[in-house]
Formats: sequence, C-alpha cells, structure tokens
Amino acid sequence: MSKIAVVYWSGTGNTEAMANLVVEGAKAAGAEADLFTAADFNEGIVADYSAIAFGCPSMGAEQLEDSEFEPMFDSVKSSLKDKTIGLFGSYGWGDGEWMRTWQEDCESLGAKIADDAIICSGEPNSEISDDLKDLGKTLAK
Repeated sequence: MSKIAVVYWSGTGNTEAMANLVVEGAKAAGAEADLFTAADFNEGIVADYSAIAFGCPSMGAEQLEDSEFEPMFDSVKSSLKDKTIGLFGSYGWGDGEWMRTWQEDCESLGAKIADDAIICSGEPNSEISDDLKDLGKTLAK
C-alpha cells in the first residue's frame, strides 16, 4: 500500500480544503494518507512516504508563504530527488507565476512531478475538487 503525505499551509482555509481533497482521493485509491501542516512536517519524515503533495497559496508578489511553508520546504528540498510529488495552491490575484516557478524549482531538484500543478482562485469549485482527488489517486499509484 502506498503511503502519501499531504503537506500544506493555509491562511484563509482554501488551501486546507484543497489538501483535504487530495487526502480523500488518495484514500479512495487505497493509499494511507497523512495530512500535515507545514509546521508539523520535516526532512526526518520524508523517507516514510512514497509520495508527497505540497500545498501553498500565492502570497505577496506571487511567492510561497515565507514564515512557515518556505522554510519547511527549503529544509526538505535535498530529500526530494527521485521522490514523486504533487503541487497545489490557491490564489486571490495574479496568473499562477508562483506555481510555475515552484514546479520548475522542484523539477530542477530531480523530483518526479506526478501531475500538472493545481491552482484555483479562492476556494476550489467542483472541477478543481475533482482534479485534486485525481491528484491524490495518482500519488497513490
């Protein structure tokens, strides 16, 4: 059985809702899925998971949240080579530049991107909800 970690930071609850949908999809596909806030995840537990989904909203000038999420992500980067990961997050404005930059960063680390990154403006609608569940299912394989 696959063991998936879903790690997120959320300021308004939108990215948290997205994280829960990824967990739901992974469990529906038969995987064990654990949900973590950025503050509760660290490099020491990366190896415990066959795949990891990371979720962070766009902040400021289209960047990752810099007080909790980015420091956590920077600390696990060296453990992501050859790890299957998925990326998701919400935004209130902009065009998704933060996600494209983040995905390129992950690819340069040698991580295996499971699917296209999923972004949504505000809370996830039914189409995005289905995409997030599908991401969980993909990570479970």
